[in-house]
Amino acid sequence: MIIQSHQNTVSTPSGDMQTSIYRPIAQGTYPSIIFYSEIFQETAPITRSAKLLAGHGFVVLVPEVFHELNPMGTVLAYDDAGKDKGNADKFAKPLEQHDSDTQSMLNFIDTQPYCNGKVGSMGVCIGGHLAFRAALNPRIDGAFCLYPTDIHSNTLPCKQGNDSLSQCAKISAELCMIFGKQDPHVSREGRELINKTMQDHNLNYTWHELNAQHAFMRDEGERYDPALAIHCYQMAIQMFQRCLS
Repeated sequence: MIIQSHQNTVSTPSGDMQTSIYRPIAQGTYPSIIFYSEIFQETAPITRSAKLLAGHGFVVLVPEVFHELNPMGTVLAYDDAGKDKGNADKFAKPLEQHDSDTQSMLNFIDTQPYCNGKVGSMGVCIGGHLAFRAALNPRIDGAFCLYPTDIHSNTLPCKQGNDSLSQCAKISAELCMIFGKQDPHVSREGRELINKTMQDHNLNYTWHELNAQHAFMRDEGERYDPALAIHCYQMAIQMFQRCLS
């Protein structure tokens, strides 16, 4: 499908959040996917991923995940300075503010004439964690989580007992969890902990461990694996077409 794009400012309890929107140009209403970025916010690879999804009949919304901590429109570079700033932001923003961001996105979606009210979440790296976290909200019908960081380690700031893994019993959405076996950010023991906890709570999910490094979806840099990326996009599209139909 041919797509269009525009930006909106979404009001949240912690400040205004710039959000990019990619959606089919054809008239009609479509299901929505909230696409959470890496720590670098909306880089060119994130934009290309959002456009690819939108072209399959979705409204894809890309929020600035650290809008409280940066001037509107900030995009961090894929270098040491960008990584250091992004990681500092990651450890400065509590999960509760991400929760209110998600609810604000849902409120925004409900007012848009091109959205049909069905919503999924997807993300990479910390965005994979935020897609998982978004599924705590009962409005999320499906979450596609690519190499989500910090779920197993409970290292993101939050109120005691409110970490994502401890709260996962609340999730009713279908989930797809994707990990790279060569990803140093989520160890084998970490993956086993997440998997066991999800099984213990009888969540509806599929689990994939691929021969891939961290950020294998990002089409810039030496870790990019095009074949695996295409495979994951296909899985995501199929899942959302089913969950959000």
